[in-house]
Amino acid sequence: PVFAGLNGSAIENFSCVIYNVSLMNCTWQEGINAPGDTQYFLYWQNPRDNEEMECELYIKDKNGRNTGCRFQNVRIETEIAYFLVNGSSKDFLIQFYDEYIELYKIEILTPPLNVTVNCARDTASCIITWQPPLTSHVKKGKCFQYEISIQSK
Repeated sequence: PVFAGLNGSAIENFSCVIYNVSLMNCTWQEGINAPGDTQYFLYWQNPRDNEEMECELYIKDKNGRNTGCRFQNVRIETEIAYFLVNGSSKDFLIQFYDEYIELYKIEILTPPLNVTVNCARDTASCIITWQPPLTSHVKKGKCFQYEISIQSK
């Protein structure tokens, strides 16, 4: 596809993660040929409500340029969310960057809850129990897989 604007002015290395159930951080790097006065703006759209939202809290570099964004109260749905970062400069047209992301694939899960270990001295056996991690979208505990690493001293 041919994008309007100065070649190499679109952002690079766009990446987002969701953590602590409902927080999302997105980061990017300025385009390699972006003029010094370029400022970037992030918008995203969750198909569930079809509402386009601009970044709530930009992360800025030492020159005051937006290089990331923090969102709160993010709800993960099964649909694909649309992200768009466009830029502006007083002298040049800046290329935009867009990407579709499945939000559940970028979630960093919290640890399992209420982990308990009960060991019996007479049989040298232990029972380990836990509850699934907190998440905004997984309703069934059987959706999780766990790995236990036992270190003996």
